[in-house]
Amino acid sequence: MRVALFGATGTIGRATAHALLGAGHEVVCPVRRRAGFNRGLTESAVRAALPGAELRFSDDGSLFSARSDFLRRERIDGVVSCLASRTGAPADAWAVDYQLHADLLQQARSAEVRHFVLLSAICVQKPLLAFQQAKLAFEKELADSGLGYSIVRPTAFFKSLSGQIRRVQQGKPFLVFGDGQLTACKPISDGDLARFLALCLTDPTRHNRILPVGGPGSAITPLEQGEYLFRRLGRQPRFRQVPVALLDVLIRALGAGGRWLPSWKEKAELARIGRYYATESMLAWDPVAQAYDADATPAFGNQTLFDYYDRLLSGEEAFELGDHAVF
Repeated sequence: MRVALFGATGTIGRATAHALLGAGHEVVCPVRRRAGFNRGLTESAVRAALPGAELRFSDDGSLFSARSDFLRRERIDGVVSCLASRTGAPADAWAVDYQLHADLLQQARSAEVRHFVLLSAICVQKPLLAFQQAKLAFEKELADSGLGYSIVRPTAFFKSLSGQIRRVQQGKPFLVFGDGQLTACKPISDGDLARFLALCLTDPTRHNRILPVGGPGSAITPLEQGEYLFRRLGRQPRFRQVPVALLDVLIRALGAGGRWLPSWKEKAELARIGRYYATESMLAWDPVAQAYDADATPAFGNQTLFDYYDRLLSGEEAFELGDHAVF
């Protein structure tokens, strides 16, 4: 197939480009001339990161110029979107997670694209935050569009669970909320998720469905993540417990200040996002039992989080946290 890949300069986007090319597809990527995290990728760096893909660079650097009539000008069989808002703040979320995707969908329909693969997130099962509501709004629009679709809801990414490795290496304690067992996840690697997304284009069993997906193995708690790092480094485990109530106080304070200071209102939403991930598991939600279910969370691939930790600690893979640098 001839596939248009949006969000190709992000880490998942780059992996997806490689997976699509490896599956034999032609891949066309609309990109900015200054792209990536904090616009840190130059045009030459983008070319180096996406070998084999056809690149369509924006002339003016805006979000839409490279995409405005792209789908109407070229024959495109499928669309894969790895686009997502960077912060999750309400304005950013509705502009990207919803509106940009709605514009892409309109173009895809008019261009008679056969299939649209959307990278969403498993956390939309319990939509308490603006970015989750924006993602759900577009998911519904895509499902109702009449276009063939696959909506992929992955669990946690490896990079989002790697922000404390440097802390532990420096002799600092591993931070956990509560006792470190409030949440669990079945994290999935960039490569495995990318292969899953690529398969959605051609596997009819994945068409017109919402597809939660995690990585292989059992669900892992933050406590277990820390224990593994200390064991791997040959050090005595040191944990620092952070009370969830501390986040509640922060949210209330920022929310009150947000009545007068718009920047505080946005920070309050970011604090709410932090609290959500501190208290909600990234697993399939059972609405009947009102509980997360690790066994009901589909597993895909063969790369584990602890394999990734090993590669980072041995220097086989470089740290590239970007927006995932939490601590």
